Amino acid sequence: MKPPQAFSMGAGFKIKTKDGGGGAPAPPSGVKIEHRIGIQASSDAIWELIYDLSTWKDWNPLYVEAEGQVRIGSALALKMVLPGDEPMVIRPTVLEWVPYEQLHWRLRLMGGLVTTTRYIEIEQLGPASCVVSNGEIFGGLLGPYVAKRMGRKVWRGFEAMNQALKDAAEQRWRAEGGAPTSDA
Repeated sequence: MKPPQAFSMGAGFKIKTKDGGGGAPAPPSGVKIEHRIGIQASSDAIWELIYDLSTWKDWNPLYVEAEGQVRIGSALALKMVLPGDEPMVIRPTVLEWVPYEQLHWRLRLMGGLVTTTRYIEIEQLGPASCVVSNGEIFGGLLGPYVAKRMGRKVWRGFEAMNQALKDAAEQRWRAEGGAPTSDA
């Protein structure tokens, strides 16, 4: 039997089914939606914005309010606004975090019929050059259905968040005397 194939519905929009087979620990299975963006700033400048949840309201159009601490097992309270939808408060639990590299959390919806693993990962390419992967894996019995139904809105939310993160991180990097940026 052939494994499911990934498909692209637009630049940077990917939905991929993981089979989780062999070798290393299996990644979460389900449907993956991800947006990636290049940011010309240090991973420090990017991480400071991600880590400080209290400032998300100042720059983040997807999560307009955020409370909690970035600690493994800690509960967060996030007011999420997907494009075209009413705001919704979600209460995920921090799964993992590595300073200057990644933040992962898990959310269970509909009595566990939908389980999502959300991630924001920073890949440093150089002193002032990073790629940020912003995505979510939809698992559980109804996860693939929810991902298919809401995928475009979720991706647009990730895209808006990434662009706002890029703008804020590059502005912070410039203010701290860093260069170059994508505005140069």
